[in-house]
Order: sequence, then C-alpha cells, then structure tokens
Amino acid sequence: MTAPRTVLAVIPARGGSKGVPGKNLAPVGGVPLVARAVRACLAARRVTHVAVSTDDPEIAAVASGAGAEVVARPAALAGDTATSEAALLHALDAHEARHGRPADVVLLVQCTSPFVTPGDVDGVAAEVLDHGADTALTVAPSHGFLWHETHPTGPPPPPHPAALGLATAAGTPTPTATPTPVPAPTSHAEGVNHDKAHRPRRQDRRPEYLETGAAYAMEAAGFRTHGHRFFGRTALVPTDPARVLEIDDPHDLARARALAPLLDPVDTPTRADVDAVVLDFDGTQTDDRVLVDSDGRELVAVHRGDGLGVAALRRAGLHLLILSTERNPVVAARARKLHVPVLHGIDRKDAALKHWCEEYGVDPQRVLYAGNDVNDLPCLALVGWPVAVADAHAAVRAAARAVTTARGGAGAVREIAAWLLGPALDTTAHPPPPGTPSRLPQGKRP
Repeated sequence: MTAPRTVLAVIPARGGSKGVPGKNLAPVGGVPLVARAVRACLAARRVTHVAVSTDDPEIAAVASGAGAEVVARPAALAGDTATSEAALLHALDAHEARHGRPADVVLLVQCTSPFVTPGDVDGVAAEVLDHGADTALTVAPSHGFLWHETHPTGPPPPPHPAALGLATAAGTPTPTATPTPVPAPTSHAEGVNHDKAHRPRRQDRRPEYLETGAAYAMEAAGFRTHGHRFFGRTALVPTDPARVLEIDDPHDLARARALAPLLDPVDTPTRADVDAVVLDFDGTQTDDRVLVDSDGRELVAVHRGDGLGVAALRRAGLHLLILSTERNPVVAARARKLHVPVLHGIDRKDAALKHWCEEYGVDPQRVLYAGNDVNDLPCLALVGWPVAVADAHAAVRAAARAVTTARGGAGAVREIAAWLLGPALDTTAHPPPPGTPSRLPQGKRP
C-alpha cells in the first residue's frame, strides 16, 4: 500500500526586520502575522505538516502555540542576506530528521502576506500533487497597462566653471555671470505589455498575472536538485486581487490592519455554541495594573460594561466561573458583586477547569475561556472556544480561536457577551439549543 504523500508547509519568520521591527509578531486582526500564516496552513486540507523556521524565541513560542512545529534556524541562515530557499532546504532536513522520512512536496508560505487563505495553500499544493506541475505559485490576475522609462546613456558633461561664475583651475576668479542653462536629460516612456499607439479594451485583452508572494509549492526532490523555487513546469493559482498585500513597511502594516475587518472571516461563537463562560481576572476583567496604597492594599479598575455583560450571560442561563491564579480579596469581592462563583489562588488553572467541568457535567468543547497571559495557555488548549482579549500576550492571541477588539478591563467581557447574545444582550432572542437545561448548576463559592 502506497503511503500518503507528505506535504510540508514551511513559514520562514526571522526575528530581525529593519523595515518593520518585530514584523512577524505584529498583530493584524488581533493575531500575530506568523500565527495567521500557521492557521491558514493548518486549515489547508492537503498540508500534512506545518513548520515555522525562526531564530527568535518569541516567534518560536507563538508559532508553537498556534500549532506549528518549530525549526530552530542557525545564525548563518538568519541574516539579512539569507534566502528563503536556504531556510526551506534547512527545514526539509530538519523535517526528515524529526519524522524519519522526507517530504514529497514543500510549500513556502509567507507570513508577510496576511490575507493568505487555506484555499491558496491547497491550490498550490494540488497543482503539484494532482496536476503534474513541478512548481506552483499564487498570482493575481491583472489587466493593467505597465510602463517603463528609458534615459539617455550617461549624464551630460559638467559645465565649465566659468559658466557658473566660479574660480578657474588657476584660482583666478572670473566675473560673475548668469549661469548658462544646462538641459536636463530627457526620458522617454515606453509600454511594457502594450503598444502605446493601440489601447485595446479590457475585455479584449488576455489577463496577465502578478506574483503575490503568498504561497509557493515545489516538488521536494526537484527543489533539492535545483535549489530555487521555479523549475520544470510552473503552474499559476489565481487568487483574489483584493487580498493581495505584502507587508514591507509600516504603511503596509497599517493598510493590513485597516483591511482585516473587511477581509477576515468572522469566527466568533453564538449562544448555540457555548454552555459555559470562564473568565480569567487580572488582565481580562482589569487592565492588568494594580494600585497599592500606603497600607499595602491593592486596588484595580474594572469596566461597568463588563458587569452588564456578565449579568446578561447569567440571565441567559450560561454557567459562569471566574478562575484566577491570584488569591486576592479584590477577586472575591468582584465575584460577589457579579454573583459569579470564583476559584482563585489556583496554580494549575487547567486542572481546576477540567475538574470543574467534570463536576458540573459541562463539555469542555462547549466552554468559552477568556484570558490574556501565558498562564492561560493550558486552559485555552482545553476548551472549544479559546478567546484572547485584544492586548493579550502574542502567544495567547496566537492560541485563541477569537480575539476581542476591546482590551482587557475596557469592555472585553461585554464584547464576548454581545457575541453570544447580540449587541443588545437580549437573552430572550437567543434561547439555548434544544436539550440544554434552562440553567446549569452554578459552581461552589469559596
């Protein structure tokens, strides 16, 4: 029996970036760029393995949290002159050493293309796997007219100093004179992909294709032989031109962030998806700051909108819990105010959450857990709806299924309630799914 072909998607992500410092960790749509690329590859049906090649520990942590394998890139392959091809060859070697067999097809997926889709990734893989191509790439169709300029060969000779009223070579000043105008070199524009004397209509032109830089596929053995991404028969995989954007400077990053709400698919839960909401406290219900008075008492600020959201969730019959590592009177006081049970002073939050789900018969896959820092990662991995607040640690945003637009302590819990119940928090318009008890038993108070 023939073993299924292995498709390795490699995402190069160096730590150094001069144009946009920390570029590969920059959030777009609340998710770090490297995590966005990992998610697209993991969601592609034809990809069997996803690896991030990096020299940066923080990128490695975010990539691992998003579900990718990490290939530690040596310094020799991490400089400004290092090529993507060199990183791919190193990742192929690392994959074979780790899994005991070579990859059949290798993909290069760039995290600087924030709107690459699973369909783009599957498209280039399928051309090599199913259609006999040696290489493939994503492209955007274009009917644009391209031009280039031609210039005279070489600059004109410099004018004699006397023409400019300057001293001569012998040092004798010349009388001041009006400078003689020097004609500027003239350029000439020529059409690149068209005859400028003939302007065909759009519908009469065959489209041309712009390389998007998002995804490439190569037959792995051929790539090892040739050492570059285009060899043999190359196939084109057209993609939506509206999604084509490469982040090379801060303006590109700003454009990507503006476009994300328009282009990113909506993946937020509804009431039908969730039976329980579990909330971290510090950094999720607060802004993660602590004020300490002269007597050592700690004070935090919370958001009244979050209290409104929690009250609506409680009325809707959802099972609620506050789960915090800190044992602090302020956590218990806030829980009493909200009429929500609390478990605090918990070292292993994931173990406590698992036990709580078992005790009250809650399926973890129907739990929404909201957190902000790395100690929340085990809980995020346990539940069906891991959620990060907007200013959460990059690794937490990478591990989240959904990210709020509001920061912790600034209405993030209210936003989560609106996902489940609608913007008006109307509990009557969103009844629980059939078979769900009208109100699940609440957890025990400490």
